[in-house]
Amino acid sequence: MLILYYLWTMRRVIWWLIVGTKGGVNRARILRALKERPYNANQLSDVLELDYKTVRHHLKVLLENKVIAEAGSGYGTAYFLSDGMESEYEVFKEYLDKVWNKFKRGGEKE
Repeated sequence: MLILYYLWTMRRVIWWLIVGTKGGVNRARILRALKERPYNANQLSDVLELDYKTVRHHLKVLLENKVIAEAGSGYGTAYFLSDGMESEYEVFKEYLDKVWNKFKRGGEKE
């Protein structure tokens, strides 16, 4: 029962962080990168072509919500997907489709 609660909670957190907030697109990009391999903040900044401070902000939000985990300390801290995020990655991909569709619609003129 506790596992089901945890999975339901993780799904709600993923929805809120990706679809429900303005920074969702950048957080989704970070999560997609971390699915491939661990990165430190500077590497993510380079790979995603985002400002270092922006990356640090999103990493902090993702850590606080237990979507990612970290290893090491200081400048070289490596970030990777948490176990909960790994187990819910398919749900994340479904939500991601909704974000991209929302993003595309927002850019269209009607």
